[in-house]
Amino acid sequence: MNKSKYSLAVVLSLGLWQPTDAHAAGLIDPTDGMLDMSEYLRDNRYGFLPIPVVITEPAVGYGGGLFGLFLHDSADGQPGHTRPDGRSIPPAMSAFGGGATQNGTWFVGGGHRHTWNNDGIRYLVALGYANVNIDIYSGDIAGFDNGKGISTQTRGYGGMQKLLFRVADTPFFVGGSQFYANMEISADNKLIDRTFQRVLGEQSTTSGVGLLMEYDTTDNFFYPRNGLSVTGEYQFYSSFLGGDYRYDMLTLDGKYFQPLSRDFTLALAGNYQSLSNHDSHLPPMARPYIKLRGISQYRYQGDYVGTVQTQLEWQMTPRWVLQGFVGAGSASNDADDLFHTAEVAWGGGFRYLIAREFGLHTGIDVAFSDNEQAVYFNVGAGL
Repeated sequence: MNKSKYSLAVVLSLGLWQPTDAHAAGLIDPTDGMLDMSEYLRDNRYGFLPIPVVITEPAVGYGGGLFGLFLHDSADGQPGHTRPDGRSIPPAMSAFGGGATQNGTWFVGGGHRHTWNNDGIRYLVALGYANVNIDIYSGDIAGFDNGKGISTQTRGYGGMQKLLFRVADTPFFVGGSQFYANMEISADNKLIDRTFQRVLGEQSTTSGVGLLMEYDTTDNFFYPRNGLSVTGEYQFYSSFLGGDYRYDMLTLDGKYFQPLSRDFTLALAGNYQSLSNHDSHLPPMARPYIKLRGISQYRYQGDYVGTVQTQLEWQMTPRWVLQGFVGAGSASNDADDLFHTAEVAWGGGFRYLIAREFGLHTGIDVAFSDNEQAVYFNVGAGL
């Protein structure tokens, strides 16, 4: 694996400076003479798109890593293959990699997404191991809810899977999900750490299943320019399923893409999460949190969390897209108080069409909020 990553990096470097070698490697699109990995990903069994992970997430500090995105040939996923309604069907894909940050956080993992029956069945699975050092600012264990962060360490392994079935030949899908994680949680503060051990134990298991519904009319999986995607999921966590905690989680997520002209697209996104029927004590990372570019993960948590975002995309050239975005989020332990106050984040970035036949874009976003800023390497729109 290390050898293949090194070889691809060399090929990419040569492709940028020596056009003849790049053409030979299949990294130049003959239609426009630009760097493009469609042929490499399509025809090379072991070809992958290297995705650098440059971490500037304020919650865990600076760091980096590398993931490889593999696009697999399949009857339902060839480039340009579409459904009868004209919408593209993404190829089967896998991603593997890992990373680390300056505060000792590190992680490894991978996942796979597959479709069958002309995109009538969708399946997603992911597994990983992580050692996460992060400050938690809210919770129900002594020392929380006082405006100060508690330095915690969570290490363990887990996985999830989702399975969806298309309803007849409509944009509606129904299905189910499963989540499992085994964790050890500790804190730098000795008093908080003893409380963790007494309340949560040396090890804890979270296990749940969920019901899924989805509506999807977007025109491309990797970088939609038109359509609507709405997902609703209700998860049940219980000791009956082998876990140590009881709670329910409702998640509603929506994205809408509207072309304004040939070169401009407006994207809108919203997310709502609620925690209910829960035990008096839960692991710190179980609660939903505001997830926006420019705001530390787990910085703002609550039983109820909502976010809204808008993004304007300018197709500057056939390959390059510039985008600007702004979002707001709120977290509260009372549904009636949601969005009484809000955290705002904003920023901009660019995308490059790295694999034209797949509609695959990759690029960088720079995001800001009060007293925080971060850089994100993204595949897709980033919403």
